[in-house]
Amino acid sequence: MHLSQFTYGKGRVRVMRVKRDTARHEVRELNTQVMLEGDFSASFTSSDNSKVIATDSIKNIVNVVARDNPALESEDFAGAVADYFLDHYPHVSKVSFTSHETKWTRLNVDGAQHDHAFSLDSNGQPTVRLTAVRGSRTIVSGLAAYTFLKTTESGWVAYLMDDVTTLKETTDRIFSTAMNASWTWAGKPASYPAANAKILGAMLKVFATTYSPSVQNSLYLMGAAALEAVPEIANISLACPNKHYIPINMAPFGRDNPNNVFLPTDEPHGQIECTVSRG
Repeated sequence: MHLSQFTYGKGRVRVMRVKRDTARHEVRELNTQVMLEGDFSASFTSSDNSKVIATDSIKNIVNVVARDNPALESEDFAGAVADYFLDHYPHVSKVSFTSHETKWTRLNVDGAQHDHAFSLDSNGQPTVRLTAVRGSRTIVSGLAAYTFLKTTESGWVAYLMDDVTTLKETTDRIFSTAMNASWTWAGKPASYPAANAKILGAMLKVFATTYSPSVQNSLYLMGAAALEAVPEIANISLACPNKHYIPINMAPFGRDNPNNVFLPTDEPHGQIECTVSRG
């Protein structure tokens, strides 16, 4: 028998960085995971821990890099963490870094953004996944559970029908989803936050302004718009549950339902996924 694959690291390393070199502070809160590959097989097969970087030390390294880099955006911070391991430990061959961001939005006080007071922005978690080896790295940015809806301009007709089909066709329905999206960088943009915002804006514009004959078609058009908006990304993957709003039967109450009263439900839900690439 042989050890065919192995990795280890530290998960749920939470860190808040505050850039406070001026009166206007910036906050960046991340929940991170760092996984390592390299010359660690002896710790699995021979109880030899001499090359193992303690997972507590991995947590400390994240904190040290955070202390030394309070202003880095999440993608660049991921790279700085990976560089620390690859620069300090020759026997580390690969670093995989993942982060989920807790978003904080500036409070508005008397019509102006406050310099150091924030409220929680709970819609969607920005994500970063970085895989680094010496000489190359892959960076994937994205959003988890970004939730949005529109109340019309969506339908579902002319689908396959047979003896198990009970769903009725409609040309006017609510379209709601909690989108997971990720995009792979082929080049570094001038600003990751600005590029990420441009990607999301391009997708939401398509969602809001085009009729949706299906979630499938909307996802493709949204992905294509993101690629057109930001040339530095190579592809984009979208995964969207179709969060249903079912018209409630008002006939027992002597009333009609002119498509304005619904039962919200997301169990079970349709799950639609696609990847849109260049070329």
